[in-house]
Amino acid sequence: MGALLLCLVLCLKVLVVAGARPPAMYVFGSSILDVGNNDYLPGVAVGRANRPRNGVDFPASIPTGRFSNGYNIADYVAKSMGFTFSPPAYLSLAPSSGSPQLVSTALTDGINYASGGAGILDSTNAGNTIPWSKQVQDFGATKAKMVAAASPGAVDALLSRSIFLIGIGNNDMYVFLAAELARNRSAAEQRSDAVVALYASLVSNYSATVTELYSMGARKIAVINVWMLGCVPGVRVLSPSGACSDTLNQIAAGFNDELRSLLAGLAPKLPGLVYSLADAFGFTKDAVDHPQALGFTDVADACCGSGRLGAEAECSPNSTLCANRDQHVFWDRAHPSQRMAFLFAQAFYNGPAKYTTPINFMQLAQSN
Repeated sequence: MGALLLCLVLCLKVLVVAGARPPAMYVFGSSILDVGNNDYLPGVAVGRANRPRNGVDFPASIPTGRFSNGYNIADYVAKSMGFTFSPPAYLSLAPSSGSPQLVSTALTDGINYASGGAGILDSTNAGNTIPWSKQVQDFGATKAKMVAAASPGAVDALLSRSIFLIGIGNNDMYVFLAAELARNRSAAEQRSDAVVALYASLVSNYSATVTELYSMGARKIAVINVWMLGCVPGVRVLSPSGACSDTLNQIAAGFNDELRSLLAGLAPKLPGLVYSLADAFGFTKDAVDHPQALGFTDVADACCGSGRLGAEAECSPNSTLCANRDQHVFWDRAHPSQRMAFLFAQAFYNGPAKYTTPINFMQLAQSN
């Protein structure tokens, strides 16, 4: 096993020098990036995508734990950078702490730690997900095994050129707004003191977690901001007219402004850190406002679901399934369709400059 891992590390050094692709990708976030971690979590309240009709457009039409009809954003970002698809789910490789497959995969491709329902805050959907802080702890445990199998220098070199993909924050805002509505607070109140406190908590935790990843060796960070939460079918269905929630969209947009400022201010304090911030909110707005330009005919309904807007129940084997899946922005109540995921990744990798700052994902991958 030691000889095999040594060979893997040497081969990785060649790949890094040749610039064939980033040596690995490590993924953190929520359900838009989860490739099956939640399948391994206990509890009836855990959100899972391990049954049809999820995966209907995946090879062999199998549910894989992705909240999608096929591939998701993590897959397409990975594909754009030269990988086959997203690295595998951490929990699929770590049934025991000594899994040799976990170490070899972490060295050659990377690991996906994302979990449906996860938040920036540990309190978000507590007990039914893997919070971001725990995802980072799991990465730390993985790194320790990598170092034990190879060497600290080789692993640090690998991590410094690898991509760390982050997409999280949506669930924190869903939970926040639900709590505010339960308290019968007005829209004005929701946008004032409580929102200010929410942003402060989210930004503080985000800063601390990125800094922790940096301390573990991350140098190339690809961040996806929060998309238009107020326009997902599960939120639209709460409106008698099926309209987007301006309140939720404003909360998401405000957080995105805070996130942009955070990263711009944090990078100079962390020598060697390079980042790309992708504007999922802006891209979703363009898709919703001008669907024909992107080939969409439906920007409001869930492709898989039931009831009004297909959003009154989760996607299940008995759900109604739309026939024109590539023409739907949304797969289910809260997640993008496979085609929307592809377009997201395409825009972030090397699309119009307005969708990424200060550089795009391609420039991040190729940076030294």
